[in-house]
Amino acid sequence: GTKYPPIAALWRRAWDQVIPFYAFAPDIRKIVYTTNAIESLHMQLRKIIKARGHFPSDEAALKLIWLALRNVVAKWTGSRHDWKSAMTQFALLYPERFNIGI
Repeated sequence: GTKYPPIAALWRRAWDQVIPFYAFAPDIRKIVYTTNAIESLHMQLRKIIKARGHFPSDEAALKLIWLALRNVVAKWTGSRHDWKSAMTQFALLYPERFNIGI
């Protein structure tokens, strides 16, 4: 907690919500963390807006965001290469939620 005190304080306040995440296998944690769509979208939009800097008008900013969203959504069709391993772990933890063979 000495290197990043605000983060450590946040984790301490929400400890009951943080700990259950670590009960999952590493394959599941990786998928859950890396597939957070909202964080991913936010990061992509920030990257594009930051690179552009100044906008001459609100309409110009809106057009750039629209184009960025179009490009980001086009990339969502691919699948994660490590999803099968995580899905196997989920099936072991929650067999009642998986219909194997369908």
